[in-house]
Order: sequence, then C-alpha cells, then structure tokens
Amino acid sequence: MSLKDSPQYLHEVLKRIPPRPLPLFEDPEMQERVWGRRWGVYNDVGTLKMVMVHRPGDEIKVMRKEKYDPFVEALIDDDEQWYFRSEEPPNLQEMQKEHDQMTDVLRQQGVEVVYVDGSPKDPKAIFTRDNGIAVQGGFIVARMGPVGKFPGTGRRGEEAYVSRKVSDLGMPILRTIHGSGLFEGGSFAFLNHSNAVIGLSFRQNEEAARQIEEVLKAQGINLIRVDLAGYSLHIDGVLVMLNHDLALVNTARLPYWFLDKLKELHIHYVEAHYADNPMVVNCLAVAPGKVLFAINNGEGTAERLIKNGIDLLPVDYSECQKNGGSLHCSTLPLMREQD
Repeated sequence: MSLKDSPQYLHEVLKRIPPRPLPLFEDPEMQERVWGRRWGVYNDVGTLKMVMVHRPGDEIKVMRKEKYDPFVEALIDDDEQWYFRSEEPPNLQEMQKEHDQMTDVLRQQGVEVVYVDGSPKDPKAIFTRDNGIAVQGGFIVARMGPVGKFPGTGRRGEEAYVSRKVSDLGMPILRTIHGSGLFEGGSFAFLNHSNAVIGLSFRQNEEAARQIEEVLKAQGINLIRVDLAGYSLHIDGVLVMLNHDLALVNTARLPYWFLDKLKELHIHYVEAHYADNPMVVNCLAVAPGKVLFAINNGEGTAERLIKNGIDLLPVDYSECQKNGGSLHCSTLPLMREQD
C-alpha cells in the first residue's frame, strides 16, 4: 500500500503545514496581510486616521412642529422614538452646514471621513458613535436600545447599516452584541492602552458588558463598569479623554470612587465649567492634546482646557445639538495611531 492510500497519509501531510496562532490577530503585520491594513484603535486620543459619520438628510424632516410637547419643551414622538430640543422643527440646511464644517475640520487634520447611510425615518442616525466601537484589530457592533412602533423607526436597525459599511471597508467585525445585550458606543471609553470603561444605564446592561469584556480580555484590556445616574444615557456625557493623562469630566455626575480610579491610573482631569451647557463634555480628541470642540456650549470650559495645554479646534454645532448629541456622538473612529 502506498502512503497516499494509507490512514497515515493526512498525518504525514498536515504535520508539515501546522496552524499558527501567533502572531496575534491584532498584530499590525498580520492585519495588513489578511485585512489589507491595520484596523481599530488603541486608545481614545491617538491621532485619528479614519472616522465614520452620517450627514443629516431628509430623515430629519420627520420631526414636525405639531409634535411639540410643552412639558418637556421639545418635539417628541413616543411611537417613532425621537425628540428634538426645540419648539420649532430642525433647520436641516443649518444642520448640514454645521456637520460639513465638522467634517471639513477633520479632513484638514488628515482624517479620512467615510459616510454611512441610515433609515429614511431615523433622525438620530447622525449619531454614528452609538453604533459600535473600534478596538484593537476590529469592530464591535452595538445593539441599540430604542425600538420604534413602526418599521424603520427608533435607533435599532442602525447596526445593520453600519455593519454593512464596516464590512465594505474591509474592517473585521470581532463581535456583534446579541441575545439580551444592550449597548451603545457613546457609553464606552478607553482610559489608556490597558483600561477601558463602560457606563451602565438603561441603554447599556451587564449582558452587553460581559460580551465586550470577552473581546477586551483577549487583548489584555481591563473593563471598568460605572453605573450612570438616573436616566443618563452614555458616559461621553460626563467623561471624554483629551490626552493620554488628561480627561474632561463632569464631576457632579460621576461616583467618587471612579474619580479616585482616574487618579490611580495617573489620569488628571479638567472639570467642565458649571455655567456651560452640559454637552460641552461631548468633544473629540483628534490627536493627543488636540480636540474638536463645540464652542457654542460656553467659554468657561474652553478657557480651562486652554490653560491645561489643549489645542482647540472650534466649531459651532448648536443646531445639531438640539437633536440630543454633540461632536463625540456624531463621530465613530475606526482607526487611530498608537501615539
């Protein structure tokens, strides 16, 4: 009997071509070999190379004047699951102008801007941040909380648009939050290369945290859980990293033990000025110490940041903010340098 006809054949062949678990999936050289480029982010302040956005379009027009509720001082629709902080309907032209200014500034900083579609009935699609998070070597797809009464309404469903876009770009998807997990990307932050934080609220639950932790654990990253107060949505309303050792925080809405944890990690923080719009925290680091900042939220915080050596890239985002989010919410980083 020849070797190729014997039970020993596959053993002799396959022992010469063994699988190789190393280098790691996240290894830059291996990423380039398999996925075409090195994907993901290592921290929240490394030089931003690629970001995903959604330019507001006709979906904004579903927010109509007759939906005004004087009790909450906003346009609101319980069935379609949206609100707009104004007595008047959105000025789409102004929103597009502000969004275009934001993306122009990003491009001037060398950032590749990619656009994703959204449901024609989903006026919250502008807030791409919540659709997931980029980590080392790939992407985690979120599972959005709001589900509208009618098809195409509410935020759940945005995940499909973003998943298709990420796949088209060639970026690997490491996990899709599934089962009963609830998670939106605005409630996640890298504190440094080895520590991240998730803000738990009625939009983020422990099951999602467990699934995210599984991905991070394989990369040697510790996940810290923080319970957000009341009906707070996301941690990016109270904390955003500005530099490797500096954060902008709203100390009134974070537990004392977490502020102590920041000190333990040698992270200093600037307190948002009490007189400014709370959305002032919702800014975006485009490089270490260089921050895209909505100047319409007040000057007190801006002055504090400048005194702490932060280079501000100011934009006006006042009309877009009436939709419930700001610059951090409107940007989903897909690639950052390790600097």
